[in-house]
Amino acid sequence: MEKSFSESYKAAGVDITAGYKSVELMKQHIKRTLTSGAMSDIGGFGGLFDLKDEMCSEPILVSGTDGVGTKLKIAMLLDKHDTIGIDCVAMCVNDVICCGAKPLFFLDYIACGKNYPEKIASIVSGVAEGCVRAGCALIGGETAEHPGMMPEDDYDLAGFTVGIVNKPDVFDNKSVKAGDVIIALPSSGVHSNGFSLVRKVFDFDKGGIDKTYDELGSTIGEALLTPTEIYVKPVLALAKEVKIKAVSHITGGGFYENIPRSLPEGITAVIEKKALKILPVFDIIEKTGNIPERDMFNTFNMGVGMSITVAPEDADRAVRILHESGTDAYIIGETASGEDGVKIC
Repeated sequence: MEKSFSESYKAAGVDITAGYKSVELMKQHIKRTLTSGAMSDIGGFGGLFDLKDEMCSEPILVSGTDGVGTKLKIAMLLDKHDTIGIDCVAMCVNDVICCGAKPLFFLDYIACGKNYPEKIASIVSGVAEGCVRAGCALIGGETAEHPGMMPEDDYDLAGFTVGIVNKPDVFDNKSVKAGDVIIALPSSGVHSNGFSLVRKVFDFDKGGIDKTYDELGSTIGEALLTPTEIYVKPVLALAKEVKIKAVSHITGGGFYENIPRSLPEGITAVIEKKALKILPVFDIIEKTGNIPERDMFNTFNMGVGMSITVAPEDADRAVRILHESGTDAYIIGETASGEDGVKIC
C-alpha cells in the first residue's frame, strides 16, 4: 500500500512522515505499559479497554485530565525530555486515586512546533514510565504539529486517565470528624506546580539553571526537573487494610487550597509545622525570591505531595503499611471542629 505523503502539506510546515517515524519509535515504550485490559494497537482511531478483569459489583469510573504547565520550560532549557511525561501521568492519576480509583488507562496529547521524532519518542518514554509506575496502560494518544503557532523547538503536553472503583469503596469524606489523623506522603520536589513563580524567582532566561547548590547535591535545573511522585500503588495498598477517610493531592494552591477540598464542612486541618519535612529546594526558592511563608504554603507542596486522613486508632498501622509499600509517610497533624480550611501552627 502506498504511504501517505503530501509535498504541499510538508511545505506548509507539517511532515506526515515524521509522524510515522514518531509512532514507530514510541511502540517500544508503549509495549511496557500494556495490561490485561488493553486491547488496541497504537495507530487506531480510539483506544479500547476490556473491563472483564475488574471485579466490581458497583463499578464507578473516575476520570482526570491535566498537563505539566510551565515546568516544560525547564525540560526545554535542559534539553531533557524523558521524564516530563512522568509528571503528566502523575498529575492525572494522583487526582483519581483521591477518590480511591485505580487508573486503568492513559492517553497523551503532544502539540509541537515541529515534529522531531526522537524528541517525541523521548517524551512518550516518560509517559510510559509514568504509566508503569501507576499500573495503567498507555492505549493511545495524539501528536499534533503546529507550525506558526509555537516555535519549532517548543511543545506542550497534556494527558487523560480513567480509573475504576467499587462504589462502596469510594473515599467520600463523610466519616471525617474532629480528632482524625492527617498523614503526609512525601513529595519528590516541586512536582508540577508553581513553576511560573519559580521561573520568575530564578530568571532562567538570563542563565543560572546550571547553578549547583550543596543542599541539593545537584544543579537547580536538575532538582526542579525531578519527576512528580506517583502515589497510586501505596494508596491502593493502604486501602486494602485501613479505612481511608479522605485524600488530598497537594498541587497548585498548596496546603491552603487542596487540603480543605478533602474535608467536609465544619472541619479544619491543623498542621504541625515542625513535623513537616520541608525539602531544601523550597528553602532555596523562599530565600532567593524573598517569598512570604504563607505564599509558599499557598503555592507549593512544601515536601508533602499527598495527605491521607484516617481514624486515630488506624494511624500507626497506616504509617507502617505505607512504609512497607515504599513510601516514607509520617503524621503531620489532625482534624478539628471549626471553619473550613487549614491552620499551620
